[in-house]
Amino acid sequence: MRTSFRRKPPQPAPKHGAQKHLERPSAQDIYEQVANNARQELGRSSLSLAISGFAGGIFMGLSAMGNAIAIALLTPTGTAPTAATLFVAKMFYPLGFIVVILGRSQLFTENTLYPIALVLAEQDHFWKTMKLWAVVLPFNVLGALAFAVLATRTDALPPSCVQSLAQLGLDAAHNPAATIFWSGVMGGWIIATVAWLVSGSHSITGSVMIIWMLTFVVGLGNFAHCIAASGEVFASILTGRAPWLAFPRWFLPAVAGNICGGVGMVTLLEYGQVIIGGDADAEALRPGVKEGDATKPEKS
Repeated sequence: MRTSFRRKPPQPAPKHGAQKHLERPSAQDIYEQVANNARQELGRSSLSLAISGFAGGIFMGLSAMGNAIAIALLTPTGTAPTAATLFVAKMFYPLGFIVVILGRSQLFTENTLYPIALVLAEQDHFWKTMKLWAVVLPFNVLGALAFAVLATRTDALPPSCVQSLAQLGLDAAHNPAATIFWSGVMGGWIIATVAWLVSGSHSITGSVMIIWMLTFVVGLGNFAHCIAASGEVFASILTGRAPWLAFPRWFLPAVAGNICGGVGMVTLLEYGQVIIGGDADAEALRPGVKEGDATKPEKS
């Protein structure tokens, strides 16, 4: 049984200079926007998805690079970074997410929300979603590898920054698989929440603030993100500080956790709120009308 969204009647055009859509969007409004975004993504060709996914993987390197540069600049040579230094450095962690999400590049963890929401709503598009995942995820990883090669095999970054970048990768990869998985659940949940809230945002400024605040928490908690930290883990491998086997040992539980967090803790909950919970059938009350009087006919 397919679920259809009730479309709102067209609104009159606002006067020149007036701001549009100032009312707070309902859960149904956001869900419709999420579903529309998913239709656009699923309609793209494999080549377009691959190029966008590769670009997204490279751009996510901005999170790792900003983090590493701040640590290198604020840490005296021969000493370990302090808690204050790490806190300041994590403020730059959202950079990659801001660029990728606002620039509409493909990011695998965003796609744990958009197409899955459409699959649940219409009970269709499952294989198209699997195809999208199969293209975007490996090309995100290839983009992260390209960033790591640029950062570690060229003179683009000072040695101190490369060392900080590689250390971040070692710190991410040394955890047990169970820790990486549950950390990935938290990371996937937060990033899918970002995608949901950005879909309901009215402005670029609001979107930037949403992305920055929530992804700052991801960085601060060192929650596993299968793409953002891939560049760091690759950097530790390319500098000879970790074996190549360290990447799949870290990557597979991180991906599994991100999927479970994004699909289970956001998409299913919002689907339950809007579709199963009946928010799609709810009508806003007119000002001054009580809920019990909403169905009473108006006096002529």
